[in-house]
Amino acid sequence: VKMDTRLYVGNLNKATTQAEINTLFATAGKVSSVELVTDKGTGLSKGFAFVSMPETTEAEKAITMFHEYKLAENVLKVNIAKPKL
Repeated sequence: VKMDTRLYVGNLNKATTQAEINTLFATAGKVSSVELVTDKGTGLSKGFAFVSMPETTEAEKAITMFHEYKLAENVLKVNIAKPKL
């Protein structure tokens, strides 16, 4: 079973939605999931998300396309997510 490539997307504008991230990354390839990390108490975005993509080549393309890309006034940080311990 091939694992999805999980990308870390940081420095998101707090107003950016899960749907907007999905739409953006879908321009690079197939997106299997977007996990916008939110504060448990307030439900507000913590300013980062994880995007899972099934194709490694498309995930690498997404990094090239969106690392230092400006979205809603914020310059994004995009890289391969560190594995969960």
